[in-house]
Amino acid sequence: MSIITNNSDFLFLYEAIQCNPNGDPDQENKPRMDYDTDTNLVTDVRVKRYMRDYLKASGTDVFVDMEGENKVSADSKLEAVILRLFAENIDPNILFEGNQKMVADFSKAKTENAEPSKLLAYLKGPKKSNKHEPPHPEINYSLLKYFVKQKFIDIRFFGSAFAIGGFNKSYIGPVQLNWGYSLHKVQIIEANSIVTIMNDDSSTFGKDYRVHYSLLAFNGTINKFAAQSTGLTEDDRTAFRKAIWESIPALPTRSKLNQYPRLYLEIVYNDGFNNGHFGDLRQFITFNSKKDDEKEIRSANDYSLDFSALETIINTNKGEGKPIKEVYLKTAMGVTITL
Repeated sequence: MSIITNNSDFLFLYEAIQCNPNGDPDQENKPRMDYDTDTNLVTDVRVKRYMRDYLKASGTDVFVDMEGENKVSADSKLEAVILRLFAENIDPNILFEGNQKMVADFSKAKTENAEPSKLLAYLKGPKKSNKHEPPHPEINYSLLKYFVKQKFIDIRFFGSAFAIGGFNKSYIGPVQLNWGYSLHKVQIIEANSIVTIMNDDSSTFGKDYRVHYSLLAFNGTINKFAAQSTGLTEDDRTAFRKAIWESIPALPTRSKLNQYPRLYLEIVYNDGFNNGHFGDLRQFITFNSKKDDEKEIRSANDYSLDFSALETIINTNKGEGKPIKEVYLKTAMGVTITL
């Protein structure tokens, strides 16, 4: 599996219909908004959660997740997965890629510290001057490398930071995306709703906030240099494209139902060209409302998208000796872009 060798930038659009794309806990869980422009906002964290939940449901291991039924910190999660690895008795040759010195050192440590918790405590090492001094730091970093490159695809995508004794390391994710924003003004629906059935004769009511319609746009990057650290492969890039497209509608909840992808476009650069060569790709989309007031938009039939500026950028800059190597494009029915 080859690590990616080309940088790329991507554009992702999805629609939200009578739902709450991303609640703001500081605003009674109302849809997150830029009130100066009346546009809807969605954080990158929300999109990553969609993808992690989708990957998990598909049988793929993800790191940023609950431990059993409990919410845990990244540090507690790492300890738990290390302990499970030790309990599985995995072949050390797999863990250390055949490095016989590390295989021997780890096997000796495991023999002397038979219980997984004792082995973890040993590898952390004694704490001196508020820092742990692991006896075999190369073993610890090799274990982290195994988790990142072989076990958890979400770390290969988005990176992670580990900060438990003897296992301090930060991985910058090759895949980064901005907060998304709606390409038009949106209107929030507010209603009272039964949220909890208390018993046979009483219920509690709460506010239910949603948007009538929101077309959300995201700009992102996939960086080949960061991929060297996490081991992001071409197969992983293919998995990312599939997950970002399918995850939005795949796991609907009451507040997230009716969200659908509209467009994913990825510009893969030739060698020598870095991310952001054309800037934020959202600037090349023109949104044309068919309503006098954009807040009255209720479906994709109420507007049109003009991709002519983006088409020109791509079609004049693609080919040998030019910035663009290839373009990956996926669109929903009714979205047309000519490349």
